Amino acid sequence: MVFAGDFRKGTTFEMDGAVYSVIDFLHVKPGKGSPFVRAKLKNVMTGQVKETTFNPSDKFPIAVIEKKEMTYLYNDGAIYYFMDNETYDQIPLNKDSVEDALNYVKENEICTMYFYKGNPFSIYPPTFVELEVIDCEPGVQGDTAKSSSKPAKLETGYVLNVPLFINVGDKVRIDTRDGSYMERVK
Repeated sequence: MVFAGDFRKGTTFEMDGAVYSVIDFLHVKPGKGSPFVRAKLKNVMTGQVKETTFNPSDKFPIAVIEKKEMTYLYNDGAIYYFMDNETYDQIPLNKDSVEDALNYVKENEICTMYFYKGNPFSIYPPTFVELEVIDCEPGVQGDTAKSSSKPAKLETGYVLNVPLFINVGDKVRIDTRDGSYMERVK
């Protein structure tokens, strides 16, 4: 059991039949009245975010989220298949569960799958990935005075803003936490 007064970022717990993860929290002690905890929560199954307040003495059961390294194999329309690297079992997930992560994951690459009570619900790509640019406007030599950017389509189909000197065929490193360009890879 976890008390609302003990919430920290990343704490997972069960409430009202759903599993939530704490995104942000704030302990408030007003001059008058009793203290409370204001928290921003994310439903781990649906991805819905909500803000709510708790009494610091509210108790909730802890939800144990399991993580496992999986290899993305292929997709069959709206179903995406992942292989357990230890048992070689294939696990299918629907497009809604994996859509954001597949912007950064190519076939046969490793990603992390999250399970709750043995049921997979989401995947997360590695924190940093290197992908090839397959389509973008050509860079103009000498046009580096301004710090502007241009859209570039990557090999996974994801469109990212990159500096003007990036050309088709270049590999770029991307931070998957916010989807931002980091650097060109040699």
